[in-house]
Amino acid sequence: MGGSSVKEQQGLYIVLISVHGLIRGHNLELGRDADTGGQSKYVVELARALAEHPQVARVDLLTRLVDDPKVDDDYAQAQERLSERAWIIRLPAGPRRYFRKEVLWPYLDAFADEALQHLRRLGRVPDVVHSHYADAGYVGARMAQLLGVPLIHTGHSLGVDKRRRLLDKGVSLQNIERIYNMSERIEAEETTLGNASLVIASTSQEIEQQYQAYDNYHPQRMRVIPPGVDIERFQPPRKGQRRPPIAADLHRFLREPNKPMVLAISRADERKNIATLVRAYAENPDLRAAANLVIVAGNRDDISKMEKGARDVLRELLMLIDRYDLYGQVAFPKHHQPNDIPDLYRLAAMTRGVFVNPALTEPFGLTLIEAAASGLPIVATEDGGPRDIIKHCQNGKLIDPMDSDAMGEAIYQVIAQRSGWQRWSRAGLKGTHKTYTWAGHVASYLKEVTRILGRRQRQRTPFALSRNRLPMVDRVLICDIDNTLLGDREGLHALLERLRQAGDGVAFGIATGRRLDSAIAILREWGVPMPDLLITSVGSEIHYGNGMVEDTGWARHIDYRWKPQELRAALEGAEGLKLQAKIDQRRFKISYNVDPTRIDNLQAIRSCLRKRDLHCKLIYSHQAYLDLLPVRASKGLAIRYLMMKWGLPPDRLMVAGDSGNDIEMLRGEPLGVVVGNYSEELEVLRGMPRIYFARADYASGIVEGIEHYDFFGEVDTGDEEDNDA
Repeated sequence: MGGSSVKEQQGLYIVLISVHGLIRGHNLELGRDADTGGQSKYVVELARALAEHPQVARVDLLTRLVDDPKVDDDYAQAQERLSERAWIIRLPAGPRRYFRKEVLWPYLDAFADEALQHLRRLGRVPDVVHSHYADAGYVGARMAQLLGVPLIHTGHSLGVDKRRRLLDKGVSLQNIERIYNMSERIEAEETTLGNASLVIASTSQEIEQQYQAYDNYHPQRMRVIPPGVDIERFQPPRKGQRRPPIAADLHRFLREPNKPMVLAISRADERKNIATLVRAYAENPDLRAAANLVIVAGNRDDISKMEKGARDVLRELLMLIDRYDLYGQVAFPKHHQPNDIPDLYRLAAMTRGVFVNPALTEPFGLTLIEAAASGLPIVATEDGGPRDIIKHCQNGKLIDPMDSDAMGEAIYQVIAQRSGWQRWSRAGLKGTHKTYTWAGHVASYLKEVTRILGRRQRQRTPFALSRNRLPMVDRVLICDIDNTLLGDREGLHALLERLRQAGDGVAFGIATGRRLDSAIAILREWGVPMPDLLITSVGSEIHYGNGMVEDTGWARHIDYRWKPQELRAALEGAEGLKLQAKIDQRRFKISYNVDPTRIDNLQAIRSCLRKRDLHCKLIYSHQAYLDLLPVRASKGLAIRYLMMKWGLPPDRLMVAGDSGNDIEMLRGEPLGVVVGNYSEELEVLRGMPRIYFARADYASGIVEGIEHYDFFGEVDTGDEEDNDA
């Protein structure tokens, strides 16, 4: 990686996560598709800006590695240096090809595991993890839980708000789920908000209206820190400056190219509302006579080959131009380069034009800040971030995005009022330099980080090796006990013999919902030698070897936002729930027996706890048991903690299970085996990478899994087959 080791550098180590889209440090393909927009630019510029600050030693921006002939080779490079102290780290997760964000959910556990392996190789735990969007929130929450570090989150857009807008358009709930996996996204957002020490919003409206729709709405942990703009790149035109090269591309569309420009820059997305802008321009005779309309809606070669959403938007645009006979008055170039964007703003300012953002809703509106920094007045939707921008910059007008007549009149007024144009131009420049610089953003950001780190005693995952045989083993087999390891004596005998033959290079562990004494007793009853490690009480306790030494680091790690008395009180009298016997309750586990015919909806229970700011994991298994655990505890998280602690690669760990409380440990990068006698809760895992459904039951199914993966041999993960599928 070059440079001094991150261990040796003084200062903060910050990890940013932005999973989806195509992210690189140069020639960002903004507008290429719905996943490669403002968020991509934001995270790259944030990484660079943070790394420039003297308090920061290193910034890693983690994103998904994409090796696909349909996209540039840049996205297949594992590392890219952004600056002296900032890197893009691309991690493999799922098939190599490029996917839209809505279908990435099955691969996020693998992404999280790869991220933890990256930290292990680097040799330092980050001071904070900062996730961007719901998918990264899912990953970031898992990482923060395992590492014991604060999570910062930026939503960029929110699932509840998007679902509302889709329903308003008449899209059915069934189609919303099918296309967008919306329930999974919203649940990930709830989990992220519950784990986050800080939520960064771009506007006050985002906090007050959008986040308020979530159960985990806790405004005391939310702050408005507006994004910055690169004031070196976005500047007003200089006196006597020649027109940029992009002007020639526009002139071939326009009869009178020197008229003021009404400029719009966005993706070809229905939400950007380009069609209403065209109508506003076309149906206002004064505006048509006074100005040209310039629409930059991404790059295209052949509209018919674009994805449906962009194809529909562009076809409607061309039909409107034809219907209103706007030829010679509207420019809509097919291609532009990233460096053309600042030139477009300056060119519009040279013509005394205006920048328009007519989007139906705009969470922030980075293009509005770029335009303001270029000395260009703005007209923007009244829904979302533009309210704050106009408030701070006083450089334009807000409009109802659905009222084309009012939109056209507002645009005309900005262009027609010479003194007003000058006033708005100067005010926009002053406002951006005062409120929207990256230096100001980073100063506010690090002030919040310092506050978070200062109020809590950080607990780090211990990378140092303890004295037991785990540091010397090459691989580890971990099994659930009931109905997985135990259930068939002949199969168990065969498995134990395979373990004996494998020798000292293989460690054996169990992960169970049973408490420690119960697990030891049942293992002795079945003649199972003492495991090298025991994860018990549904992942809330870890012990090692014959001495049953407790991993106290794990206990300290999971004792986070854990309020057992308040949790029990909140669920007292809940329909269908009955506390199990006192002996089955543990320090970090509250256990109930469940009557499935009477239990309240689990989502209702989860919502009830969240609204009381009580945080836990609900583990429902065998349609008979409900366990409440700390948010950092589970069998899956315990396994990943052990992987990190002992430096074990994911493909050298095999896990086997049979029921719902095994789901988390089976998903992700370790090699998973579902034994043949599994319960129906595990059917959701079928078809996921690195999960093998055995035909044989109990321990015989584990043996079958060992043979499937050649786990005691060369290890065949099956990834090549999955990646090429």
